[in-house]
Amino acid sequence: MQKKKLVVLTGAGISAESGLKTFRDSEGLWEGYDIEEVATATAWRRNPALVLEFYNMRRQNVKDAQPNAAHIALAELQQDFDVHIITQNIDDLHERAGSENVLHLHGEIFKMRSEKNENLIYQIEGSIELGDLASDGAQLRPHIVWFEEPVPMIERAAQLVRKAEIFVVIGTSLVVYPAAGLVDYAPWEIPKFIIDKKIPYTSSLYNLISIELPASAGSLELKERLKGM
Repeated sequence: MQKKKLVVLTGAGISAESGLKTFRDSEGLWEGYDIEEVATATAWRRNPALVLEFYNMRRQNVKDAQPNAAHIALAELQQDFDVHIITQNIDDLHERAGSENVLHLHGEIFKMRSEKNENLIYQIEGSIELGDLASDGAQLRPHIVWFEEPVPMIERAAQLVRKAEIFVVIGTSLVVYPAAGLVDYAPWEIPKFIIDKKIPYTSSLYNLISIELPASAGSLELKERLKGM
C-alpha cells in the first residue's frame, strides 16, 4: 500500500525548543546582533568579517543543540507516511532526528560556498575566515539565503506542496516571503494542520485544523490525529 504524501513546512519555532533563538522573539536582534548588520547581502558587502563571525557563532550553537520531541515525532511519521519536510531553518536538527527528505529553503549552516558561484558548495564544521577561498579563487561565505537574495529552492518547495495529500505547518509566523506563500499551493481539499503556540493569521484555508501548542506538544498531538488517515 502506497504511503500518503505528508508535506511539512517548519520554521524557527520548531528549533526554539532546542535552544536556538529566533530573531523575531528578540525584536530584530539575534544574540545582540542587528539583523541588518549580519543577515543581508548588503551587510556582507559592507563588513564580511562581522558576518562570518556571526555565522561561525551560530554554527557552534547548532552543534551544541539537540533535536527535540517535535523533530523526532516528524521522523517517526516516516513509518506511516511519505514525509517531506520543507524547512526555513538552517540547522540540521531534522536530519539528526532521522528525517530523510529535508529541503532547506534558506540554506544550511554546515555548508559554505563561493561568493561568486552559488553552485560551488562545500561542507564546513568549524569556522570560515576572511581569506578562505573556494576553488574559483573567490572568498567563501555561508551557504545561507540572506535577506535581499532570491530563494533558489522555492519552486521545488512549491511543487512538493502541490503534490501533498496532507499538509502541516509547524512553528512559523507565516510572514517571511516567499516561504509564507507556500501554504497557497496546498490542494484545496486536503487536510491541513497548523501548529504554533500562537496561531498566525492565515487567509481562508479550507479544511484547516489549528493546534495551538508549542512545537513538541503539538507534534505529538498531530501524530494522534493522523492515525487512520
